[in-house]
Amino acid sequence: MVSAQAVPELESPTVLNEVVVYGREDSLIGEADSPAEGQVGVAEIDARPFLRRGELLEVVPGLIITQHSGDGKANQYFLRGFNLDHGTDFATTVDGMPVNLPSNAHGQGYSDLNFIIPELVQTISYEKGTYHASNGDFSAAGAAQFHLVDTLDQGFVKTEVGQDDYFRLVAADSFKSPGGAATTAGLEYGYYNGPWANPEDADHVTGYLRRTWASGDNAFALTLIAYHAAWDSTDQVALRAIDEGIISRYGALDPSDGGTSTRANLDFSWVHSGPDGQAQVNLYALYYRLGLYSDFTYFLVDPIHGDQFSQRDRRGVFGGSGSREWISRVAGRKVTTTVGFQERSDIVNLGLFHTEERGVINPVDLSSVHEYSGGLYAQCKVQIKDWLRIQAGLRADGARFDVDDSNPLNSGIRDAAILSPKLNIVFGPWDRTEFYLDAGDGFHSNDARGTVEHVDPQDGSPAEPVTPLARAEGAEFGVRTALIPGLVSTVSAWGLDLASELTFDGDTGETDPSGPTRRYGIEFSNFYHVTKWLALDGDVSFTHARYLEETNGGLYIANSIGTVVSGGMTVNAGEGWFGSLRGRYFGPQPIVETGQVREPSSLTFNGRIGWRSHRWEFALDLLNILNRANDDIAYYYTSRLPGEPAAGVADVHLHPAEPRLVRLSVLRRF
Repeated sequence: MVSAQAVPELESPTVLNEVVVYGREDSLIGEADSPAEGQVGVAEIDARPFLRRGELLEVVPGLIITQHSGDGKANQYFLRGFNLDHGTDFATTVDGMPVNLPSNAHGQGYSDLNFIIPELVQTISYEKGTYHASNGDFSAAGAAQFHLVDTLDQGFVKTEVGQDDYFRLVAADSFKSPGGAATTAGLEYGYYNGPWANPEDADHVTGYLRRTWASGDNAFALTLIAYHAAWDSTDQVALRAIDEGIISRYGALDPSDGGTSTRANLDFSWVHSGPDGQAQVNLYALYYRLGLYSDFTYFLVDPIHGDQFSQRDRRGVFGGSGSREWISRVAGRKVTTTVGFQERSDIVNLGLFHTEERGVINPVDLSSVHEYSGGLYAQCKVQIKDWLRIQAGLRADGARFDVDDSNPLNSGIRDAAILSPKLNIVFGPWDRTEFYLDAGDGFHSNDARGTVEHVDPQDGSPAEPVTPLARAEGAEFGVRTALIPGLVSTVSAWGLDLASELTFDGDTGETDPSGPTRRYGIEFSNFYHVTKWLALDGDVSFTHARYLEETNGGLYIANSIGTVVSGGMTVNAGEGWFGSLRGRYFGPQPIVETGQVREPSSLTFNGRIGWRSHRWEFALDLLNILNRANDDIAYYYTSRLPGEPAAGVADVHLHPAEPRLVRLSVLRRF
C-alpha cells in the first residue's frame, strides 16, 4: 500500500518535449535500463555533415546507413550484424508515430526517413536490443525515436548548393499566440542529379506545420507533415558490366528505373503531468503512396522485354499509442509502474507488375491487405537498494492479416499472438559507474501476403505460408561510466537469436524469410566533452552472425557486417568558427551463405567547416574527403546481360558510393 504521507516526496515527472540534450555527454547514470541506449541532441546533430537524410540515424553507435538505389527510396540500414534492408528489425518513430510499414510493396518494415527536415529535429533517442517493453514490432535489433521541435527560438532561411546539380532550400519559423500557444511552420525543397551517368533528376518537397498549446497540467500538439518525391535511379549493377566496359562505374543497366513516393501524416498528442506521474496519448492518420520501377536481373526471366518490375503501394494507416506512469514509494523505496498500448490498422492495395521502360506488360500479383496489430505492455521498476534497481516487464502483441489476392489460393485470414517478457537489472552507481544485466524477447512480423501464400505469384509453384510473428530472444551485459569528467563510456556484450531471418531477394526485389539465426558481439562507445568547444566521440562494434541451420550451402548471413568503427571531432564555440571531422569504417562482409564471396571493407571521411554569428551561418561540407571508391552495398545473385547464356551468370551486383563532393550552405536567422 502507498503511504499518503509519501506522495508529496515524489519527484515531478519530466515532460519529454521540454528536454534539451546537446550531445551524448548526458550520462543517463541512474536513468538508463541498459548500456545500449542514449539520447543525442540538436547541437550534435547540427554539427554532422550528412550525404543522405537517413544518415541522421548514424548518431546511433554502430549503425551504418547506405543506399542501393535512388535517393528518394528508403535507405539501407546495418546494425549488430543485420542487413536491416530498408528498416526490418529496427523500429523508428517520429513523435510517437511509427515510420516502419508492414507488408510494404518493396520490403517488410520499409522505413523511409526522407520526409524528416533535419533542421527541425530536436533529439533522437535510441535503444538497442529486445529489453524495452515499449518497443514492439520490428525492434529486435533496436529502435529510435525522433522528437521534432515544438517551437524555434529564431526563424531561418537556409540555402545549400553543391556538385552534380545539388540544391536545397529550407525555411522555418514559429509564431506565438496569446496564452502560450504557438505555431511552427517549415518548408523544404531539394533537387539532385548525383554523379550517375543517368541523372537522378530527383526532387522532393516537404511541409511541416505544428500547433502546440497547454491547459493546466495538459500539453497538446497537432502536427501535419506532407512529403512528395520523384526520381530516376541507378540500382545496383552487375560487376562484370563495369569490368567489361559496358557501363562506367556510375552507369545504369536500365535507365528507366526510378520511382515516386508520397506521405502525409496527421498526428495529435496529449501529455498530462501530475504529482504522481505522467499520462500521454498519441493518435495519428497516415496516407502513403509508393511506386518503384526496378530491374535487378535484366534479361534472365524475359529475354525479349527484360525483367523490370513495378511495385506499387497505396495505403491508409490509422492508429495510436498511450501510456500511464505512476511514481510511488513502497516501504520507502521508489517504485515506477508503467502501462501502455499501441495499435494500428493498415489498409493497403499492393501491386506487382512486369514492366518495360515503365510500361506495364502484365500484372504479376494484385492484393488488398487489411493488417491490424495491437500491443499491451506493463513494466515495474523498483529501487530495491541504493545500488540496485530491477525492472520487469511483459508485452503482449496480436495481429490479424486479411489478404484478398488476385489468386484465390493466396487469399485468406491469419491471426497470431506473442508474449514478450523483459528484465533489466542495474547495479550501482558506484563512482558514477553502473552495471547492467538485461534479457528479453522481441519479434518482427512477416509480410501479410506470405502468411497466407500457397502459390508463388512469380512462377506458380507451391509455396508454404510463413510464420506471422517471428520471435527474437536477446540478452546483454554491460557497464556505463562517467567517472572521468566529461567522458561517458559504455561497453557491452550481447547475444540475439532470431527465429526467422528476413533477407533481400534480388530476383524478386522483395524481402523473404529464411531460417533461424544467432548473433553475438561486443560494443564500446565513448563521448568526451573535452572543453566547452571541443567534443570527441568514438564507437567500435564487433559482431559474429550465423544461421543455425545450413542455408544455401552455408551458415554465413549475407551482408552481415562484422566490424564497425566510427568517430569524430566537433569544434563548436557558439558564435565564430565551428567544424567537424568524421570517419566511418565497416569491415569486409560475406555476400553468400558459404562465405566464399565477400564484399571488401569501406572507409569514408566527411568534414565540415563554418562560421556563424547571431544572424548568419556559412558552412562548407566535404564528403568522402579521400575520394575512395567504396561500395554502398553489394549482393551476389544470377542475372543475364544481352548475349549471355539463358541460364545467366552468377555475379556480384554493387551500388557504388558517391565520389568526393563539395557543398556550401548559407543560413540567415531572423
